[in-house]
Amino acid sequence: MNKISAFVNVNDELLAKYYNNLLGNESLISSLNFFTSNSELQIDNLICVDFLNSSGTIKKISDASESEFILLINKPVKISFSPHSLERFISIAENTSAGIVYSDYYEMTNPIKPHPLIDYQHGSLRDDFDFGPALFFAASNFRSAAEILNSYYKHAGFYSLRLIISEQREIFRIPEFLYSAEQLDLRKSDAKQFDYVDPQNRSVQIELESAVTEHLININAFIKPAQRRIDFSEPKFGTEASVIIPVKNRVKTISDALDSAVKQKTNFPFNIIVVDNHSTDGTTEIIKNFSDRFDKIIHLIPESEDLLIGGCWNLAVNHNNCGKFSVQLDSDDIYKDESTLQNIVDLFHNECCAMVIGSYLLTDINKNPIPPGLIDHKEWSDENGPNNALRINGLGAPRAFYTPLLRQIRVPNVSYGEDYFLGITISGEYKIGRIYYPIYICRRWEGNSDSDLDIDKLNRNNYYKDKLRTVELARRINFNKEK
Repeated sequence: MNKISAFVNVNDELLAKYYNNLLGNESLISSLNFFTSNSELQIDNLICVDFLNSSGTIKKISDASESEFILLINKPVKISFSPHSLERFISIAENTSAGIVYSDYYEMTNPIKPHPLIDYQHGSLRDDFDFGPALFFAASNFRSAAEILNSYYKHAGFYSLRLIISEQREIFRIPEFLYSAEQLDLRKSDAKQFDYVDPQNRSVQIELESAVTEHLININAFIKPAQRRIDFSEPKFGTEASVIIPVKNRVKTISDALDSAVKQKTNFPFNIIVVDNHSTDGTTEIIKNFSDRFDKIIHLIPESEDLLIGGCWNLAVNHNNCGKFSVQLDSDDIYKDESTLQNIVDLFHNECCAMVIGSYLLTDINKNPIPPGLIDHKEWSDENGPNNALRINGLGAPRAFYTPLLRQIRVPNVSYGEDYFLGITISGEYKIGRIYYPIYICRRWEGNSDSDLDIDKLNRNNYYKDKLRTVELARRINFNKEK
């Protein structure tokens, strides 16, 4: 019956005592081991490691595993298993031959709260993919992957391990709540989403990029960054650029956005296309007032009532008066100063690129800076940006596009991830221009569409972006096969 070697991340003796009581007499557990980077802890069966997520930690766990399966609790939290949960993990692992099995769980709150997860797919390359704190491995697969893991990583060991395992076997989610767990990170969802671009995490990002690049090479999805340039001489446009603003019920913020747009100073003609998606809160009247005062504002109200943000973009870029370049301005946000539009268009011409992505400052609704401040996405590089883009969850803002290409690709009619789709699609073939100084202000407030998402909405968003990556991976693999 002793089929499981358990490895638990602990940060103090009390947590180790908790798990000794929980698992020490469990008949399915052949050995209970603890691992930590704190060598001063006085705990039996303790594995001291350099860094918790290092490849060295992986090797030590691999060497200490002695059973058919490995239970890994990779966060220093209390977990309470439901009756017969370990048997369920074993049964699923045996029947599916999966390399990793994970399950939904409950959060230890009062009352307890469900924490459903999402299925793993080929495109689940995000380094922050949520497996929950308990993972169940086929030990033979863990050990073989640990042997393959030749690169030394301080921070990307576990990330690289699961990518290697995904190349060999299925990663399987059990859609059942098999345990309850404490929550360490109680921040709201919108506060967590910028962790990967925090400059303090730069060294971690470099390692994670190396790991995902290795993986893409292994599965034949790696692409050499394209440097295809655009000839802007054809077709002819009456207007050089259009600021595109999709909006619905933003009576608090639309005036600032429009004011920011009309104040742009350029050496070329531009207009502002506002797609007012059937607002009912007074937004329509504000836009009409602006359009009455400024000829360059085009106020569109769609005939269709089924358009989301992507559909509004399609309506705008296919308008007869849309300019050569289509430039984003969300209805919550503003351009940093009067030169933003000029800077974007200059870069298009200087680099003959198909898409330009800028950098932005995070502020509250009153434009007071909030952490982490500047979001410049310097993890992008011309040498490997299109590959690393499949690991991260965003590419930056504002985004601007060569309009004929956007008309050809078409924007998915969704309200989340449409910009990411365009970035990973265009970057696979064309040059992407980057601006690393702030030209945009992203205002965070309770009305944002991604403000403090509940777990179901967050899961839907993440699943959709993973699906976009899955499709893009398939496209790149097929492209490489045909070369």
